[in-house]
Amino acid sequence: MSNITAKSALISVFHKDGLEPIVKKMSELGIAIYSTGGTEKFINDLGIPVIPVENVTSYPSILGGRVKTLHPKVFGGILNRRDHEGDVAQLTEYDIPQIDIVIVDLYPFEKTVASGAPEQDIIEKIDIGGISLIRAAAKNFKDTLCVSTMDDYGKLLNVLEEGNGTTTVDQRKEFAATAFDISSHYDSAIYNYFAGDSVNKSLKMSQQDVMPLRYGENPHQRGWFYGDFESMFTKLHGKALSYNNLLDVDAAVNLMSEFVDDAPTFAVFKHNNACGVAQRDTIHQAYVDALAGDPVSAFGGILISNVEIDVATATEIHKLFCEVVIAPSFDPAALEILKGKKNRIMLELVGDALSRKRNTNALEVRASLNGYLVQDANLKTDTKEDLKTATELAPTEAQIEDLLFASKLCKHTKSNTIVLAKNKQLCASGTGQTSRVDALNQAIHKAQSFKFDLQGAVMASDAFFPFPDCVEIADNAGVNAVIQPGGSIKDELSIDYCNKNDIAMVFTGTRHFKH
Repeated sequence: MSNITAKSALISVFHKDGLEPIVKKMSELGIAIYSTGGTEKFINDLGIPVIPVENVTSYPSILGGRVKTLHPKVFGGILNRRDHEGDVAQLTEYDIPQIDIVIVDLYPFEKTVASGAPEQDIIEKIDIGGISLIRAAAKNFKDTLCVSTMDDYGKLLNVLEEGNGTTTVDQRKEFAATAFDISSHYDSAIYNYFAGDSVNKSLKMSQQDVMPLRYGENPHQRGWFYGDFESMFTKLHGKALSYNNLLDVDAAVNLMSEFVDDAPTFAVFKHNNACGVAQRDTIHQAYVDALAGDPVSAFGGILISNVEIDVATATEIHKLFCEVVIAPSFDPAALEILKGKKNRIMLELVGDALSRKRNTNALEVRASLNGYLVQDANLKTDTKEDLKTATELAPTEAQIEDLLFASKLCKHTKSNTIVLAKNKQLCASGTGQTSRVDALNQAIHKAQSFKFDLQGAVMASDAFFPFPDCVEIADNAGVNAVIQPGGSIKDELSIDYCNKNDIAMVFTGTRHFKH
């Protein structure tokens, strides 16, 4: 049976916003309404006739409301097949009412967890009757229309108005798809709550917010972002984001989360790596010095600040072609300047988005082979307390500040990587090389090509040096302080070289590979 004219509906919802016009339309169409508890009272208060479910089941709501609709007369009315002679006969035999529409939503489990509520309150928000009704109605979409979220109230009203109470099988199947989306997401959230940090848990991911992207990694590939983008950013201006834009934006936010509440810091990103970073007394000077790190790569890059972007900074940025500019806020006049390029994407960080990014103990998931690789996010940031001086010469306080600055950049740069920094400015980095020596040589060549004086610079490495060749090459370039994890069986070779050549070297004990 394709088209069905509804004669009855079961309504039992937590969210009642937007429900009034629906029940009024049903009453106008002569659709009998069955309901329970607060929803029944809501409908009664509108002056619309409603039949209590307990009149059908002959059972009241029991166990503090835990059991209201779990009864054969309810589920029989939903699950019966209109074209099945035995089902039709049993409806008559057991006095089971036909139910054509089911409007049920679920208790707000995720919001209750997020609120920090005690466990018992969370447990009580695990819906039993609602999830069962949704699954039953969606399964029987050929005969029953299932509405499982208040987000579909408007859509249902349109269907009722346009069809005068009649629905098509395609419409019912579309609602059913939404219902199973809702139910599977709900069950995943409950499972993940119970599983907690168990390392042996199944991987269950569910994101219901989807944002279509301009394209994927290349224009011939489609792309989407699944997640709550608006909890991180307010998009103020510009064209639609692409897949590559978001990869770069993520890399930029991850790095800048290391500089929350620090002095003004600016970073320029290209292909997931920082090509310019500087920390200064003003954000204008930080931008100017970050751009100096590699003005060539900055073309078409992603720019990010840890403080508000002012007019002076915006004026300089406006001279550069860049894809995205990110900041906690923008001076209104600065924003108008940057809007001068119609396609330039302007993203304002929402609230404490940088702090949340740094402190959220999220899992990182990557598709690999015929499955997924999963790991904890790298939330370890090297601090002064982590440093162990490995050489006879200890670094000065100024060198320690530069070493820790370089270490933060190194952590967020593709391996193998070497970072060269001086006076809290990125001089250059060697990124994604198969050899650490190649990474160092790349960094030195790049720094020199942009006229950086590396005398007194520091070097950071994401992993240990298996041989002393890197410290020797760095020494010859002018580097006089090194930060690295340590842990090589040949650490002493690098230490000995540093001791003979007045280089300070500290070990952190933490490797920061980023593949």
